[in-house]
Amino acid sequence: MDATISRLSAILDQTPARLRAITEEQSLDKRIEKKWCAKEILGHLIDSASNNHQRFVRAQLTHAYEGPSYSQNEWVRAQAYARAPWERLVDLWVSYNRHLLHVIEHMDRETLEAPCRIGSGEPVTLGFVVTDYVDHMENHLKQILG
Repeated sequence: MDATISRLSAILDQTPARLRAITEEQSLDKRIEKKWCAKEILGHLIDSASNNHQRFVRAQLTHAYEGPSYSQNEWVRAQAYARAPWERLVDLWVSYNRHLLHVIEHMDRETLEAPCRIGSGEPVTLGFVVTDYVDHMENHLKQILG
């Protein structure tokens, strides 16, 4: 888990300035196969933070987690991320992830083995969910930043 914490910490140290360097106009460029613009990708990462926040906390409290997956395209559309100011989305993404870093840093290491079932998927450990969250984030940040 230490490596995952280090990766997330480095992302939060290095990425905000790079995101803030993107103009409002540039944030509307489609980045994923003509599907989502940078605003929508970052919005998707905010949705991921929100959904995973619940998983991280609930799995610690009950020593297991079972909950829904979410319809990513519908979440992005319903929240109209493409119409939100880029700077506000960047600020929300940074703040939310700084909080999640705090949560992860203070997890009881024994709870990392808690089983988590998301949607109809096979159970995985909380530790896997945390690491997968950071992997997912890195993938989408590459789409935004190149």
